[in-house]
Amino acid sequence: MKEEDFDLIKISKYLSLILRHKPDVIGIKLDNQGWADVRKLLDGISKKYPIDFSILKKIVISDNKQRYSFNEDETKIRANQGHSIQVDVELLEIEPPAILYHGTAKNFTSSIDSKGLISKNRLYVHLSTNKDTAKNVGMRHGEPIIYQVDARQMYIDGWIFYLSANGVWLTKAVPPKYLTKCC
Repeated sequence: MKEEDFDLIKISKYLSLILRHKPDVIGIKLDNQGWADVRKLLDGISKKYPIDFSILKKIVISDNKQRYSFNEDETKIRANQGHSIQVDVELLEIEPPAILYHGTAKNFTSSIDSKGLISKNRLYVHLSTNKDTAKNVGMRHGEPIIYQVDARQMYIDGWIFYLSANGVWLTKAVPPKYLTKCC
C-alpha cells in the first residue's frame, strides 16, 4: 500500500467520524437528511488534513463500501448509513430477502443470544446479503461469528427493513428468535 493510500484511509475514517457521529469536531452541522455543505466540510477537515475537493471526490469514489454520497451538483455530501446521530437519510422501506447475515465477534455472542441484535449507539442494526461480508465485519472485532437472520419471518411479523444507498440492510433490532448461528 502506498503512503498516499494510507493517508486516504486515515482521511476517510475521519470523514466517517464527522458525517456519522461528530460533525461538531470540525464545527459543522448536518441537515435533517444528514447532508453537510462540502465547502464547510473541506474547510473543517483541512485544519487536520490539507485536502481539496478532488481528494474528497477520490475518497467517495474509491471507498470499497460506498459509505458516502454527493448530491446531484456535488455541493453536499453525507454518509449513507451508520449514524449514531439522528438523521433521516431517506431510506426506502423495502421487503428484505428471505435470509440476511450479521457478523460479530465471538465475545459478543452470549449477549446476542439473550437479547438479540440491538443497534446500541447506532440508529440501526446492519445486515448483509452474504456470509463473506458478515465474516469480514465480524473479524474487525475478534474471532468472527456469523448469525443468519430469518428476515422473511421478521418482515411477515411486521418488522421494517430498509436498504441503504450502498446496499446495507438496516432494521431497528433483531430479536433472538429470528437468529441462528451459522457457518
